[in-house]
Amino acid sequence: MTRPGVGVGVIVKHGGKVLLQQRKGSHGAGTWSLPGGHLEHGETPEQTAFREVAEEVNLDIKNPRVVGITNDIDAGDGKHYVTIFVEADYAGGELRINEPEKIADVKWCAWDALPHPLFVPLKNFVENRRLL
Repeated sequence: MTRPGVGVGVIVKHGGKVLLQQRKGSHGAGTWSLPGGHLEHGETPEQTAFREVAEEVNLDIKNPRVVGITNDIDAGDGKHYVTIFVEADYAGGELRINEPEKIADVKWCAWDALPHPLFVPLKNFVENRRLL
């Protein structure tokens, strides 16, 4: 039996919007997700948030805080993750796709007007937590 992975999704807030990225080249390709990735050995979720946002989209964040957790079982591709959601404020940097093999597009979106389809963890978070 395979153990679930642990991921961190980062809700980067700026000007009343949140940053989303369209996935490619891995599970969930074509869906919209938050910046984020795997929790590395010895990291806190907040440290993962700082690292992943800088690596993926070249932004700095501040005031990270854990705001939710989802248990994500994707029957379509057999993946099982526990995802920790960290909310953070934009602190600087120029938005840029640093990992074009993983990210097709990025955009700032209003929380009540998210694009579809959503990546399973984000879909679960939105359905189970209505307020931010």
